[in-house]
Amino acid sequence: MKGKILSINISTKKGIPKSPVKECNLKEDWGLAGDIHSGPGERQVSLLAWESIRKFSEKKLKCPKIKFEQEELKPGDFAENITTRKMRLSVLPIGTRLRMGDKAMIEITKIGKGCHRRCSIYRRMGDCIMPKEGVFARVIKGGPVMVSDEIEVLK
Repeated sequence: MKGKILSINISTKKGIPKSPVKECNLKEDWGLAGDIHSGPGERQVSLLAWESIRKFSEKKLKCPKIKFEQEELKPGDFAENITTRKMRLSVLPIGTRLRMGDKAMIEITKIGKGCHRRCSIYRRMGDCIMPKEGVFARVIKGGPVMVSDEIEVLK
């Protein structure tokens, strides 16, 4: 399975949407250089498929519970580091390795996340897709990644 990096998103503060950058460096056993959520552990990098964001966007138009006022959702609104395109992330099993760009490699460590309390994303949007469709990974091999780089599932 192959996909593309649609957006790379970082922030220097927690609780806010991430902002897009054209390129970034994945640091081995750390995450994205310059992102507040980087560090050791199993959730070094977060990924979300653009297709999941679009599905949420369509749902929000039909559901009065979802109160997000912004007309169009964009990459980084769910605080994901990497927004992918044409890759069904949430069906990949834990332990799956992905090559990103020419050198970087990540390993999926977690599908979704426990939402033990209503996070800032939920409060802002009225719902959140990260608990079900967000994917978390650790960086196995560092390297530069750029928007439009290919992502490939390794066997």
